[in-house]
Amino acid sequence: MTLAKSHLQQLNWNKMALKELHHPERGRMRVAGLMSGSGSNLVKIIEYGKELERKRNPAYQVVVIFSDNPESNARKIGETHGIPCIIRGIKDYYAIKGKPLKDLETRAEFDKGTACALLRYDVDVAAYAGYMRIATIPLINAFLGVNVHPADLSITLDGKRKYTGDNAVRDAILAGEKQLRATTHIVEKAVDYGKILMISSPLQVELPAGFNPEDKIQVKKVSDKHQNRLKEIGDWVIFPRTLELIARGRFSKDELGNLYFDNKLIPNGLRI
Repeated sequence: MTLAKSHLQQLNWNKMALKELHHPERGRMRVAGLMSGSGSNLVKIIEYGKELERKRNPAYQVVVIFSDNPESNARKIGETHGIPCIIRGIKDYYAIKGKPLKDLETRAEFDKGTACALLRYDVDVAAYAGYMRIATIPLINAFLGVNVHPADLSITLDGKRKYTGDNAVRDAILAGEKQLRATTHIVEKAVDYGKILMISSPLQVELPAGFNPEDKIQVKKVSDKHQNRLKEIGDWVIFPRTLELIARGRFSKDELGNLYFDNKLIPNGLRI
């Protein structure tokens, strides 16, 4: 693309009407926290929202917690923070239907029930805070969904995002990346391919002496250590911050779905 054509395209984008992902005039943004396990990301989101409130500068509020796993920490978190909790065991649901967990038609039925349950709480945004299931259209279309992923999703190879999926940290380490980052993005049908909202500051990769990429046990140990550290400086920082900035109306989109921050186009997200 020539510089002149690129500039013209930018001008055309700027002429499009922008719409905030959440308009502050609608009041404090109402968030549903979706989780499957420990809920550490969700706890940070709740605590950050309460800290903003204590500073008399509220932005969002987690109004309901949903979990697909009866063994998760959802009830404990809800009781601790005074937030109602909905539990719908997905494994039991599939067992009753006689379907395998990978069956996405059954997942769509499950997600429709989840969306209906959450709609009663007048939810604006669903925060996928350690929710370990692939979301289908009934849930995706019900609310703006925001997820955090333990990789820099702006890195591509042959036109595809390089570090997607459950093993993103391991894959980045084995590919020789010197730094790791976390990314918040909008939840869309293609897993880990939603539009990028924010990318965290970097975590330096530190490999032990004699690191052997063929040693699966060692690779897992190193990957897990880095993923836990990345949560602290990545997920726990950018996920609550992303929700705050959405709530304050600073993220917007044009008619083509392109994202903007403070009215400036951000094709690869906002870096901090």
